[in-house]
Amino acid sequence: MRHGKQGHGLSRSASHRQATLANLATSVLESERIQTTTVKAKEVRSLVERLISFAKQDTLHARRQVLRVVRKTSVVSKLFSSIGPRFATRQGGYTRIIHIGQRRGDAAEMAILELVDRVVTAPTTDDGGKTGKKAETTPAEGAAADAI
Repeated sequence: MRHGKQGHGLSRSASHRQATLANLATSVLESERIQTTTVKAKEVRSLVERLISFAKQDTLHARRQVLRVVRKTSVVSKLFSSIGPRFATRQGGYTRIIHIGQRRGDAAEMAILELVDRVVTAPTTDDGGKTGKKAETTPAEGAAADAI
C-alpha cells in the first residue's frame, strides 16, 4: 500500500535522489531559472519554496536549515540577501513551471522552473560603440539613383 508516501522516486536510490534534488535546488536559486524534466521540476519546486520560506525568516536556525540542502555559501548568501527580501510580502507560490514540450531522443516532457519575479537583465551587445543604422538605401537603390 502507498499510504503516507509522498513524492516520486525518480528511479534513484534515496541518497542519489536527495543529491539530485539538492543540486537542482541550488541551480534554481543560483540562476533563478532552470530547464529540466517536468517530474523533476515538480519535485524540486516544493524544496525551493521551503528554502525561500526559510530565507524570509532570516534567522541563524533558518540559515542552518538551508545549509543542510544548499552547500554553496554564495548561493545561501544570495538567498538570504536578495531572494528572501524580494518575496517578503508573498505568501507562497514563489516558483512557476512552464511546460516546453518533449525532449528529442527520449521524448521526456521538459519544463522550465523559474522564480516568479525573476529579475531579467537585458543582454548586452558589444558593437564597439556603433549605434545607428546602416545606409538608408540598399545598393540596388543607390545604383538606380546614380544612373538617373
